[in-house]
Amino acid sequence: MPELRGVKIAGLGMYVPERVLTNRELQQMVDTSDEWIVTRTGIKERRLAEPGQATSDLAVPAARQALQQAGVRPEELDLIIVATNTPDTLFPATACLVQDRLGAAGAGAFDLLAGCTGFIYALSCGAQFVQTGMCRHVLVVGAETLSRIINWQDRNTCVLFGDGAGAALLAPDEPGRGILASTLAADGSGGHLLSLPAGGSRQPASPATVEAGLHYVHMNGREVFKFAVKAMEESALEALRRAGLQREDLDFLIPHQANIRIIEAAAKRLGLGMEKVLVNVDRYGNTSTASVPIALYEAVAADRIRPGDHVVLVGFGAGLTWAACALRWE
Repeated sequence: MPELRGVKIAGLGMYVPERVLTNRELQQMVDTSDEWIVTRTGIKERRLAEPGQATSDLAVPAARQALQQAGVRPEELDLIIVATNTPDTLFPATACLVQDRLGAAGAGAFDLLAGCTGFIYALSCGAQFVQTGMCRHVLVVGAETLSRIINWQDRNTCVLFGDGAGAALLAPDEPGRGILASTLAADGSGGHLLSLPAGGSRQPASPATVEAGLHYVHMNGREVFKFAVKAMEESALEALRRAGLQREDLDFLIPHQANIRIIEAAAKRLGLGMEKVLVNVDRYGNTSTASVPIALYEAVAADRIRPGDHVVLVGFGAGLTWAACALRWE
């Protein structure tokens, strides 16, 4: 059996809308305060898509930046995977819309839905296409317009989420470099803890579902918090184990940006100081599938990750799902 190829992240990109919504503005909309939000979540502001701006509109500029950074032309792409919970439409897939606008004629394209963990699921999936030689260049995008599915009268959820997109271009590398190992997990028994109840085949859209607010995010924050801290630690350690690494080998952590308390708790459990953790939840809020690639982009851009560093990407989300990816940064 031929040896599997290594897979590197050859280019990164990100895009966030220009519109900034601060906590002080939210104070005028719902019964909350800047102090309450910052103390409990670490969020100070978030970005919102403009009216008429859809998920693909955020994905495309992030994708173009990743392609440019990698020096890869759109027509050289073999596959596009878009991880999203807020597709432009149920079908066609948002990935197909991105493919068309990039001019990536002939590339395969599909969407992947795994809650906020979607980007890491998609990254693991895309890496295997490159490892086996089926594809040479795979574009993985995490993009969301969560502002479209938030009840702006619900202070427990509207303070948390923001819009944005991040992208990674995968390409072959030498074995033992780049992406080293991934771990994916799910527990569907917890699906009710974080969901969008209506709009699918179980509860099709109707006047009754709209009136009941079933097309908005519903979340049991307390239970999700407890699940998240444990899941982040366990999946990060499992990814390191599969990569043949120890806890002490971890140089930098890129966690899903959901809540500063969750991030700090996970870092403590992993024995990491916060100087080895990227945090931008204060500026963007929870951008779901976009949070990990945006955080990775900013960590690299700020030279907080150096060649040879062992890095873990880790996340959790609706499903319930959780995942981690260990890599040696090149």
